[in-house]
Amino acid sequence: MPILLFLIDTSASMNQRTDLGTSYLDIAKGAVELFLKLRARDPASRGDRYMLVTYDEPPYCIKAGWKENHATFMSELKNLQASGLTTLGQALRSSFDLLNLNRLISGIDNYGQGRNPFFLEPSILITITDGNKLTSTAGVQEELHLPLNSPLPGSELTKEPFRWDQRLFALVLRLPGLASTEPEHLGSVPTDESAITQMCEVTGGRSYCVRTQRMLNQCLESLVQKIQSGVVINFEKTGPDPLPVGEDGLTDSSRPSNSFAAQPWHSCHKLIYVRPNSKTGVPVGHWPIPESFWPDQNLPSLPPRTSHPVVRFSCVDCEPMVIDKLPFDKYELEPSPLTQYILERKSPHTCWQVFVTSSGKYNELGYPFGYLKASTTLTCVNLFVMPYNYPVLLPLLDDLFKVHKLKPNLKWRQAFDSYLKTLPPYYLLPLKKALRMMGAPNLISDNLDCGLSYSVISYLKKLSQQTKLESERILASVGKKPPQEIGIKVKNHSGGGVSFTHSKNFRKLLKEIIGESAPRLTELNTKEFAGFQVGLLNKDLKPQTYRNAYDIPRRGLLDQLTRMRSNLLKTHKFIVGQDEDSLHSVPVAQMGNYQEYLKTLASPLREIDPDQPKRLHTFGNPFKQDKKGMMIDEADEFVAGPQNKVKRPGEPNSPLSSKRRRSMSLLLAKPQTPPTMSLSFLMSMRRRGKMVRSHPMASCQNLLPQSL
Repeated sequence: MPILLFLIDTSASMNQRTDLGTSYLDIAKGAVELFLKLRARDPASRGDRYMLVTYDEPPYCIKAGWKENHATFMSELKNLQASGLTTLGQALRSSFDLLNLNRLISGIDNYGQGRNPFFLEPSILITITDGNKLTSTAGVQEELHLPLNSPLPGSELTKEPFRWDQRLFALVLRLPGLASTEPEHLGSVPTDESAITQMCEVTGGRSYCVRTQRMLNQCLESLVQKIQSGVVINFEKTGPDPLPVGEDGLTDSSRPSNSFAAQPWHSCHKLIYVRPNSKTGVPVGHWPIPESFWPDQNLPSLPPRTSHPVVRFSCVDCEPMVIDKLPFDKYELEPSPLTQYILERKSPHTCWQVFVTSSGKYNELGYPFGYLKASTTLTCVNLFVMPYNYPVLLPLLDDLFKVHKLKPNLKWRQAFDSYLKTLPPYYLLPLKKALRMMGAPNLISDNLDCGLSYSVISYLKKLSQQTKLESERILASVGKKPPQEIGIKVKNHSGGGVSFTHSKNFRKLLKEIIGESAPRLTELNTKEFAGFQVGLLNKDLKPQTYRNAYDIPRRGLLDQLTRMRSNLLKTHKFIVGQDEDSLHSVPVAQMGNYQEYLKTLASPLREIDPDQPKRLHTFGNPFKQDKKGMMIDEADEFVAGPQNKVKRPGEPNSPLSSKRRRSMSLLLAKPQTPPTMSLSFLMSMRRRGKMVRSHPMASCQNLLPQSL
């Protein structure tokens, strides 16, 4: 289960803009999201664990650790802000401490008992920074310094803060602020020249100098391919160089060997791949890599080990040894100058033995525990890990099964007992398991001794308990914000400010400044004292920059200049302290909150003509009007009816009456002018007994004489 830890630079220099208009911090966030998408293509990514660390003060720099899920990781990533110092060394130390929380509890490092490559937590640290000068509270630093003091117990057992299964990769952003006119050259991304490059090489990783967005995408694809399960080992040559190999694959003694000139393959710092089991998904192994000291029961404490074991190889050609049913471990080497040199020799039937200095009791170089050998197809180089001092053990086991038929004589037992004296005590348990698998379980007694003293064993158990408590404390602090500084500060406008947060004589100081006849402290009016300003140092209270120019931070002077000018000259009728830009600047989380905005709006004005018919908000026709208040004029019907000689298309006798008559919209209908009625017309209508109603002239009938 790989662990992917992203270390994001949150210093103030990450606010610088690129030619695309985005800041370095925005590019870093986008790079992390793109990396997760590229990694999701691999089915093995389901078991990945993601962590997020920034440049803040520990332990508040841990944004997502062991207990946070993927949603919390993405939320913290989006909320990152660039404000602070470039404390790269402290951030790296916090990242390694976070990865090492559970190692002492689980015993994965196996201190004093050999190094097991199949016990590992493969971790990839990806830091994204701008590569500027390293700064701290003490000043500018020219070199990268990792603090040696760690809050984790047992950190003194390893010389370095990292482990052999943890690698560091750096993406150093060098994107220009202006668009470049030079053509972009495709190829390998060069290594950056910043201080973090050497740290990457020490852990087995590398750095990338990113100058364009395309190079960034290329680096991310390369990093996805480097997520491999393995450990880093230092391979160093011991003894003379091998004889050159001729074209026929045999050594040529006539050709001189370059024994004294240092070659790149003499010392390589590379990874060996530890492949997981196809059935269980967990790496399986049998034999450890020996320690660089002989464990003795008289040792009061364990000597500190290096993160990466130093494995020396001898260039003397030997034949690979193996017997039936004896387990061995096979690890593939990462491509390096050493693997290239071995493959160029084209000798897949020979091997070079490997040693660990001071691992044996009676030999300074130690006894061989395995060998380097090229594959049969000459495509890779493998490290075979065998039992310690296997050139002596394998012939004895071969005679046990083929000659003695599991019934050894006294001479064989004496030879086997002398071999066990050269064997480190931590090899006894895996050797007994291997012999049980081969069918000889009673060769080694059950009274096994690990070789460590009682004080060392009790100390390791005590460290495990202390580490568990410390890990719980650190994990509980993840996600919490640093405590805010609350106090009272007396600031002099003409000079610097002096903090009297913890001063017991603050009231006495104010009496000396203000006078004995000053009001109470709670009723102090700061406007009466132009030389000083008293305020609370509470970060939650935003300063009113439009009232006091001294509250404006230095980086915000240019942004506030336009607002101060508009407030002074009263050129815009806005709220004090706001301008056109600030009125339309709304956080993304509040863009959809329309109800709060509608509450602040003024009530709408009344309609100009309240007698107009109200429009109904219907689903079909939004222009539909209310017909309840409309009246039909009977006089208009009468005039337009029998007295009109012209046939209209809508009348029954018209030639178009066969068609369906459509009602004209009331909005499109032209208002008709009521006809003018004379007095003689009204008299004739009265004689006929007609009643004229709802007409503007109907009220005139009361003016007629009754005799008519």
